[in-house]
Amino acid sequence: MPDKFDPYREALVMETATDWPEGYADLPLAERTKVESALHAHPDQCGDLEYVRTHTGFCRKISPTAEEIEAHR
Repeated sequence: MPDKFDPYREALVMETATDWPEGYADLPLAERTKVESALHAHPDQCGDLEYVRTHTGFCRKISPTAEEIEAHR
């Protein structure tokens, strides 16, 4: 279940991860990096966001939709 954007946990984010949907495996690395950076720059605008507890804080995991990916291409 996705989490809501949480400013408190955002302050403790030490890692980021992106769970890409099927069909984007062939996306060139440069474009994938660009889209991933844009998504993580505005996590409050992502629909599927999860905070995973780690030893040092949190890992923000985003599972973008095709629409979110296309908006940042």
